[in-house]
Amino acid sequence: MTAADLVAMAPLAALAAGVLVLLLAIAARRDARLAWAVTGATVVAALAMVVPAVEVAPRAVTPLLRVDGLGLLGVVLFLLGSLATVPLAARHLAARPGPVEEFPLLLLLATLGAATLALATHVASLLLGLELLSIALYALIAYPDRGRRPLEAALKYLVLSGVSSATLLFGAALLYAESGTLAFAGLVPAAGTGSVLTTAGLALVLAGLAFKLSLVPFHQWTPEVYEGAPVPVTAWLATVGKGAVVLVLLRLLAESGALARPDAVLLLSVLAGASMLAGNLLALLEDDVRRLLAYSSVAHLGYLLVALLLVDAAGGPQLGTEAALVYLLAYGVTTFGAFTVLEERSAPGARRQHGAALGSEEDFDDGARERFRGLFRRRPAVALAFTVMLLSLAGIPLTAGFVGKFYVVAAGVEGGLWALLALLVVGSGVGLFYSLRLVHLMTLPVDAPSGADVPGRGGWLLGGLTVLVLVLGILPEPVLALVRAALAY
Repeated sequence: MTAADLVAMAPLAALAAGVLVLLLAIAARRDARLAWAVTGATVVAALAMVVPAVEVAPRAVTPLLRVDGLGLLGVVLFLLGSLATVPLAARHLAARPGPVEEFPLLLLLATLGAATLALATHVASLLLGLELLSIALYALIAYPDRGRRPLEAALKYLVLSGVSSATLLFGAALLYAESGTLAFAGLVPAAGTGSVLTTAGLALVLAGLAFKLSLVPFHQWTPEVYEGAPVPVTAWLATVGKGAVVLVLLRLLAESGALARPDAVLLLSVLAGASMLAGNLLALLEDDVRRLLAYSSVAHLGYLLVALLLVDAAGGPQLGTEAALVYLLAYGVTTFGAFTVLEERSAPGARRQHGAALGSEEDFDDGARERFRGLFRRRPAVALAFTVMLLSLAGIPLTAGFVGKFYVVAAGVEGGLWALLALLVVGSGVGLFYSLRLVHLMTLPVDAPSGADVPGRGGWLLGGLTVLVLVLGILPEPVLALVRAALAY
């Protein structure tokens, strides 16, 4: 490995070194503040290491990884997501009994897995990053081990995730039998060649990744995990965790030429259409906000899949890739903001207003829709931030969600995906209805007196995310320029 290769791998090396330092620090002395400080410093150091990596990009580091503009953009976004999770998780765990120090260690490991997926160009690196991310998530989901629901959610995710990984691995083995390579480039035989093994292998690989993205019909774990996991873990999983899988799927589709095969296009189209329709309809029936956001995420990943269908279709790879990245950024910021609202609303002071004990099973009733009734009267700033997030998820103009959805629609029109665009419009209408229904609930009068709406320690994070959602919706050009610059590498 050359010096340039080492520079290119510096962000991953910084994360790995931080994991080792934190492990030794925990072994020497348990100190929650020290653990969070090491975690934050590690993520910041990894971000700083992106700068020299950009200087040597694009560069293939072994056949397993490629450090290029797309991968480095993903690494930066995932590091920022993890950095935002640190204060959210620190505040969440500070109010609960039990050890804290292993949580930031697991968060760093999961972030390392996500960054590996962003740079993966081989089935081996795909599986390495995916399992590193998933195994850390099992423990993060069940971290408050005194509760039944977190353990139940983690167990369900463990079993189903294991099945999906085995499915993906078996599909890759079938493709290897046909193509003789595990590198993304050349993994899928060209259209008109290959046998039934190619179709079966491609279907199994896509099914394994579809589970990680909670696409219909592989979405059953999503509401259980979103409801049972700690809110900061759910926020990380819904944004960074799924974003990493989106990037590796994008690279797989672009480099393997899978979208030149009609069977792959048909399968992905069915997954996208079913996810857009079923996700929004199931969200419409939900009375729990966490589960509503879970089903909404199913629909949003269906929208994003429309852009992924165009990474190698008419209009060139740049069209779908740009739309997918813009949508991924808009969805990530908005979704993280929505879960930050849930955490801010369930902070110790807010929970004492309801007489609920921290760490009790009632923790998991915080998402009940009726608990949001009159939130504008009780906590107007939190309600306003949540309104912005809901409108962005619905794709209302002047929000980040509108810009992301506009780009997906533009790409779909250019690619002629009219049936999927029709489902997108229908799904967006349903999504707008349940979003506005929740906003209306927050405006209703309540008997409880208005409380002092003083933000907690995480208030600055919620305010920053709210402003970012609006800025991205009003002035999207800097973000678009950043995406285009990254794809130019």
